[in-house]
Amino acid sequence: MENNTLCNRHSLGVNNHTKMYVTYTRIYGWSDYGGESSYQPGYRLENMMWMTLLVYDYIIPGENIYKRKDGRWEGRYKKGYDKNKKIKYGYCYGHSYRETKEKVTRAKIELMLNSPPVSKDIYRKRFSEYCVQWIKINESRLKKSTLAKYHFMLENHIKPQLGDYSFTDLNSDIIADFSKDLLYQKKLSPKTVRDILTFVHKIISYIQAETNSNLSSITISYPRLERKELRVLAAEEQQNLIQYLVQDFDIYKFSVLIALFTGLRIGEVCALQWKDISVESGLLTVRHTVQRIKNPDSDSAKKTLLQLGTPKTFSSARTLPVTNGLQKLFKLFQHDDPEAFILTGNHQFIDPRNLQRKLKKYTKDLGIQDVHFHTLRHTFATRCIEFGCDIKILSEMLGHSNISTTLNRYVHPSMDFKRENILKLEQAGFFPPSI
Repeated sequence: MENNTLCNRHSLGVNNHTKMYVTYTRIYGWSDYGGESSYQPGYRLENMMWMTLLVYDYIIPGENIYKRKDGRWEGRYKKGYDKNKKIKYGYCYGHSYRETKEKVTRAKIELMLNSPPVSKDIYRKRFSEYCVQWIKINESRLKKSTLAKYHFMLENHIKPQLGDYSFTDLNSDIIADFSKDLLYQKKLSPKTVRDILTFVHKIISYIQAETNSNLSSITISYPRLERKELRVLAAEEQQNLIQYLVQDFDIYKFSVLIALFTGLRIGEVCALQWKDISVESGLLTVRHTVQRIKNPDSDSAKKTLLQLGTPKTFSSARTLPVTNGLQKLFKLFQHDDPEAFILTGNHQFIDPRNLQRKLKKYTKDLGIQDVHFHTLRHTFATRCIEFGCDIKILSEMLGHSNISTTLNRYVHPSMDFKRENILKLEQAGFFPPSI
């Protein structure tokens, strides 16, 4: 059956002061989808069934039509996606809003009629299938630890609650209920929930690009992260710990000093090999990190595996100088084999959990509470700031991609340092008058 077009113009009263004129275009056709006459959003039929498109004589907010400085009107519409999954736009111009709106409407109709057919199978696909598909496409560029993290999210959280939905059935309320369940039923931390929702957002964007569907109406509200007061060793605690470590000195105590005087993460300390240390020049290079990830073999008795991988981010791969004292300590343990790991002396790296246990014992002996390995990193950053270290240099030594991360996350000035700065104000004459 050939398509027939019928255009009519009607005057509709909106209120006592405004009239709007509506032009609607009706395209007659038929649909054999599902054996009955029906319309599926985004589904391209060989013979389009009827639809109604409206053209208004007043500006509708958010429709991307505006008046240019040269007096003409410009309208923008979505044409599709490029190879990088970014939206491609088409543009129409006219001498009035109405003319531009009509051109945009015609362009959208032509785009729909000329677009290639979309398989009806996309409506039968479950959300979990798109998740698996996205992971398969991106696994070659993802770190093993990230890949394991996504698989864990998918199997334990996303599949059980969102997996069976068709993407056409997903909406903001379903995602909001999913988020609340993670927070209040499963008692997951806001950070973990944000990570899961970020992954869900990636999949929704992927579905939108693959199916040319409009899922922009789905909004995701991320839980607010409460800033925690991170633990930093007080100057006295730090000195007591150093004095304890140099007694009966061994490789485990050396690892704690490395972290305390370089700010390295625990996985980076475990991954250090002798080829990463230039003992003579006093330079240390971070090339790898040791991580514990979920075992992809679900039948194995081991639930997790240790792996030697690349650092956390691109900026985490870095070279930094070490203090003269630390340089001398490296010479005590120096090994002839450049491939040997510093903490073992052989080609096998140490489990980070062993270092955590050792540090826990050391701090328990000293009566220092609430200390974990990352506390040493926080302490290093804080001491550097207190002694006037340049923020940019410190950021690079910590392996941060920007200075704000260093300031907001890891630098925690002590009360003594804050009091010292207040006294500087008073010395400069900034103080209340005597009463």
